[in-house]
Amino acid sequence: MRDHGLYVRGTGGPNGLNGSHGIGELARRHALLPLRIFLGVTFVYAGLDKLTDSAFFHASGPGSLGETLHAVRDSSAIPALVDLALKSPGGFGYAIAVGELLVGLGTLLGLWTRIAALGGALISLSLWLTVSWQVEPYYLGNDLAYLMAWLPLLLAGAPTFSADALLRGRRRGSFR
Repeated sequence: MRDHGLYVRGTGGPNGLNGSHGIGELARRHALLPLRIFLGVTFVYAGLDKLTDSAFFHASGPGSLGETLHAVRDSSAIPALVDLALKSPGGFGYAIAVGELLVGLGTLLGLWTRIAALGGALISLSLWLTVSWQVEPYYLGNDLAYLMAWLPLLLAGAPTFSADALLRGRRRGSFR
């Protein structure tokens, strides 16, 4: 049977890159990699940004989480969630910052990627339902877009260039 994949001179022969099924197959296998890198770097940066900003963890004052929560409380989709966070803005702030950092690192490393993506989706969902709920039109708020961006990683995981793939290969007795 003849392979009809795309052949590019110098890429490893008629079956495409190094014996795979062509450039299209290679692109499909690695399609989630740019999304993983973007979300991973963004969430690591967001977590570190919060952890290095002493004002963020305060209950009040410019740049504090408490001030932000008070500002969005009445316009959020779930005011009770904001009220819960307002009981301990510092604790809630640390939970979000550490969560973002762990989600970002897990995503970049491809370690327990589906769990990291679930964490990222839950963080994005909670921020959308509280902080950015009142943004109109809705597509100008970035938390909903982040929530949607986590879904492919939640569904597919990190099949390539990941600790998950390495661990899967070890369990099978190979290092693909």
